[in-house]
Amino acid sequence: MTRPLRIGVDARELLGDTTGVGRYLGELMRRWTTREDAANRRFLLYAPTALALPYPPGTAEQRVVGRGTGTWWEQTALRRAVNEDRPDVFFAPAYTAPLAIRTPVAVTIHDLSFIAHPEWFRPRERWRRRIVTTRTAATAGIVLTDSDFSRRELESRLRVPSSRIRVIHPGARGPEFGIGEAGSGSGDAGLDASRERMVLFVGSIFNRRRLPDLIAAFARAGADIPDARLVIVGADRTWPAQDLAAIAAGLGVGSRVELRRYVPEPELAGLYARACVFAFLSEYEGFGLTALEALAAGLPAVVLDTPVAREVYGPAVCYVRAHDIEGTAEALRRCLLAPGSRWPESVHAGDVLARYSWDRAAAETLHAIEGIAR
Repeated sequence: MTRPLRIGVDARELLGDTTGVGRYLGELMRRWTTREDAANRRFLLYAPTALALPYPPGTAEQRVVGRGTGTWWEQTALRRAVNEDRPDVFFAPAYTAPLAIRTPVAVTIHDLSFIAHPEWFRPRERWRRRIVTTRTAATAGIVLTDSDFSRRELESRLRVPSSRIRVIHPGARGPEFGIGEAGSGSGDAGLDASRERMVLFVGSIFNRRRLPDLIAAFARAGADIPDARLVIVGADRTWPAQDLAAIAAGLGVGSRVELRRYVPEPELAGLYARACVFAFLSEYEGFGLTALEALAAGLPAVVLDTPVAREVYGPAVCYVRAHDIEGTAEALRRCLLAPGSRWPESVHAGDVLARYSWDRAAAETLHAIEGIAR
């Protein structure tokens, strides 16, 4: 009997509040461990502390190694553990992998913001990210990424040959956000008059996502709409630091701007269901998942006009220009005045969402990883 393929996974992103890469890895793992052929592989999940393993018995086992979660842990404790276990292949879902391991590596590099815009990162962080990501990309058997935009970045900025890059789009949320797994809905789910005069942003707070501009646009849009509010959900990771509460107070909307570091999944689904418009004014992304999830929830989205936004969202969103506070305010105001109203762009949401499926992403990612296994 052939033994199961042993796939090592850097699973530290599954610790704590799972956002971003943690969500990405979680969606993949749930599907990998419930496939009809799940018995053909065994996942070795490496993390510095114990993980909850909600997977079928025999599909995954945990390796608790070392302490800490940063680069030092990755390049010492994780490297030693992988070299001792010698899995058939190792998957790194978050930009970097242990260097000099004796196992083929598949890595997902979601974007190159730290190279394209180093001013958004602390000097030590951008130096660390650049060096380790560059070396990981140079030695990995395959480099996965989320969009054609990021593929071009990898080719031009890191000189990764196109033959070693595979673009695999993430999926959108499932039925709890208004559509089927494969994007079978029309994108109009939940559009009704019960929606609140709420502008919603979801995502880690980085300088590139222009939250001060969003707050300024909201202040204009809701100047004469006393029950309008802006809800911002995401951990503050700005550099240089931005005091969003002070910015809101200075614009006279401090009591109407709510900052929340994290909300559990059921509560987040409720926010998507109650908001009347989603805003995502990011000038640089590798993909931009949360605006896509807003479309999946039947929520109109206002996004900054960038090449990657055009690639991912197509004609299904309202585009605004960078620094155009007035134009952004007008777009937000359109929804605040008529919560639940349909936008012309909404007719395109179903076709756009049909491009994205977590089932398909999991199958393609697993195929790519297994393709470089011993």
